[in-house]
Amino acid sequence: MKKTPIERKLIDETIEDFHIADFSKATIREVKAIAAKAEAASGVEFIKMEMGVPGLPPSAVGVKAEIEALQEGIASLYPDINGLPALKEEASRFIKAFIDADVAPEGCVPVTGSMQGTFASFLTCSQCDEKKDTILFIDPGFPVQKQQLVVMGQKYETFDVYDYRGDKLKAKLESYLEKGNISAIVYSNPNNPSWICLKEEELRIIGELATRYDAIVLEDLAYFAMDFRQDLSKPFQAPYQPSIAHYTDHYVLLISGSKAFSYAGQRIGVSCISDKLYHRAYPGLTKRYGGGTFGTVFIHRVLYALSSGTSHSAQYALAAMLKAANEGKYNFLDEVKVYGERARRLKEIFLRHGFYLVYDNDLGEPVADGFYFTIGYPGMSSGELAKELMYYGVSAISLVTTGSCQQGLRACTSFIREHQYEQLDERMAVFAENHPVK
Repeated sequence: MKKTPIERKLIDETIEDFHIADFSKATIREVKAIAAKAEAASGVEFIKMEMGVPGLPPSAVGVKAEIEALQEGIASLYPDINGLPALKEEASRFIKAFIDADVAPEGCVPVTGSMQGTFASFLTCSQCDEKKDTILFIDPGFPVQKQQLVVMGQKYETFDVYDYRGDKLKAKLESYLEKGNISAIVYSNPNNPSWICLKEEELRIIGELATRYDAIVLEDLAYFAMDFRQDLSKPFQAPYQPSIAHYTDHYVLLISGSKAFSYAGQRIGVSCISDKLYHRAYPGLTKRYGGGTFGTVFIHRVLYALSSGTSHSAQYALAAMLKAANEGKYNFLDEVKVYGERARRLKEIFLRHGFYLVYDNDLGEPVADGFYFTIGYPGMSSGELAKELMYYGVSAISLVTTGSCQQGLRACTSFIREHQYEQLDERMAVFAENHPVK
């Protein structure tokens, strides 16, 4: 067996220091910390693919607007809990321009990143009806969203969509909804971690069943329009970002500034509540708060209690970015297309050395190259592969943590630097030699 780039003993001892019994369940932060410690101790550079953090400069449009707002003294003022009017207007327009759906500005609510948007949505949805005490995840998904529900003490159910694409989704989804305890359905599109993209026919199934069983749909659009197989970058013209907004009346669209605009550090996003949901009163909310609708409770009760509003200057930044995108002056997708190119090159290296793509197609069409992709290796479980790659200075998270039932890893393209493709190629050649496929 050829020597691994990093001594096995060093990795094993580092993992032991973190008291991780099952590496398949190691969190993103734990994998990151182990990689950083092993890198410092060994002097060998890690190829880091565990963190879903933007690896590009922030949008210049946003930075300029935020600096100007700060210079005008905005930091001394509490933001309006409803949100900056200009941001609400531009968010509403952005949904029309890139989804071709209508959401009134009053329902477009600034949040401190989509993380707060989902937390507030989960909390509000769970309080609408005492009988509906469970959130349903169409997995795989972002692991921290389940952590949010654990923090709240809320129940959730989950299924891996891998075997239930297309028409098969209907019976599977209905088997959960017919129990009558599901308050909301959540999924990401494009999907973190698999990068599959639900098609219009699948969104129609979700929308029709959500309407029939009176469930709220939470559509996580953290990677807005980043399906690079088609050009979704032209405002007010097809093709548009596919969305649940066309198939049901009760939904929240979670739009983030973090990835599409590389503005993660300022924790800014908008939760866009459909008009009918915003104005709907629920018995659970009336009982708990003495009145209010979903929208007013979301803003004036839940968000107010969580953070009393969203960073004032960051709202100016996002308003400016959305405005420039809406007017066709700023093609935000041009700036992030590099992720797709990185994915293409990384996949080619892994595939050449005996790996395979776990989630590899969208109803017969190859999955797009984007921010994430998923890899497996014959005969290896998720935990085994994640740990084994650490000896080769490659860090990625197990699909187990994302709610997937498949064996493999999520790899993120955001931190990859030009010189690392050659490094990865050399290391995976050694990996393949040490692990011949039978």
